[in-house]
Amino acid sequence: MVLDPCHPGQTLMIPQDRVVPRAAWDRAPWNRWTFQHVRELMPTAAVRRGAGPVLRLPSTVMELTDLPFTSDGVTQTIGEFLQTTQTDGFLILHRDRIVLEYYANGMTPSTLHLSQSVAKSLVGTLAGLLAGRGFLDIKAPVTAYLPALERTAYRGATVQHLLDMTSGVAWDENYEATDSDIARMDVASGWKDSDCPTWPRHMWELVLTLQRAARPHGQLFAYRSIETDVLGFVLQQAGGASLAELLSRELWQPLGAEEDACFTVDPAGFPYASGGFNATLRDYGRFALLYANGGRVAGKQLLPHGWVEEVQTANHARFVGHYREVLPRGAYHNQFWIEDPEQRVLLARGVFGQLIYLDPGTGFAGVKLSSWPVFVDVAGTRRALAAMRAIRAALG
Repeated sequence: MVLDPCHPGQTLMIPQDRVVPRAAWDRAPWNRWTFQHVRELMPTAAVRRGAGPVLRLPSTVMELTDLPFTSDGVTQTIGEFLQTTQTDGFLILHRDRIVLEYYANGMTPSTLHLSQSVAKSLVGTLAGLLAGRGFLDIKAPVTAYLPALERTAYRGATVQHLLDMTSGVAWDENYEATDSDIARMDVASGWKDSDCPTWPRHMWELVLTLQRAARPHGQLFAYRSIETDVLGFVLQQAGGASLAELLSRELWQPLGAEEDACFTVDPAGFPYASGGFNATLRDYGRFALLYANGGRVAGKQLLPHGWVEEVQTANHARFVGHYREVLPRGAYHNQFWIEDPEQRVLLARGVFGQLIYLDPGTGFAGVKLSSWPVFVDVAGTRRALAAMRAIRAALG
């Protein structure tokens, strides 16, 4: 109930099932709506597409929804898969052409959708672009760009450690716990509120609290979202502009994006590097094509020569534990998951079912935007990967 400003003394009755709770805006059932309406919920920084030409995506629609595939012993068609996995948008590109485009749950070609940790791969790509232009030394210590981190567990870590998530900094990525490091990040990023006066008020404060090391730098891969945000601060220092401005200038405009994208920003104005990026389905597809085409846009090299091959070259030995439930032969490098270091397929992944599947060897790329009811679904992720493989095989 709120006061009606047009009729003093009267009230407006807002149905409670239409009020998105601040503490659970990104959870089910609210995320079926909120992932497509982030700009209406919190402050954002635009990633401008500029005034340049849009990269056209010719369409040759193929009948793929009846294609069967099997995952974990269960066989279904691509159409059934799309209808039963909270899919908001699904796009398949093959040799620069759209062969399947699907929208559901109110999403349209112009709708921005939250990508969660798919954002990490865009930020990793920005690091490659800045390194290629001589602004960033990936082998340099993090403290060369952020001297204040000498007082934290990041002392001695390199930019490459951030890119590979192999720093030894202790971090708890438990999404369900209310007192984990990722829960504190929810508050520091501006996504959630907290009554705890000692919790960090913004992302930089959160980074400065990381004083404990779990292992030596470079020893093992451990998925920690904070690594991407520290990388974001490094890139801002190296590039001399905000992360949103850098991504616009170095990637989004040269990519030929069709729509402006955006990052959510924390209370200090820092773009949320590890999970706050929003864009349209087709623009995620244009990003996917960049890698599917070996770093080229419309025949022109955008990524540094050798960058795509470098991303594909990863160390499976550092990839241990539960990560192998989804990717038994997997690895992680330069903010991308690698499905198999021998097949060298690249994945950008985010919680609640976000996925970009990239196979530079065949010019194949797939994008799935979702609003799953759970953060992580191992069987659901394996099913999505199996669907992508089946479509890729059918296209030849």
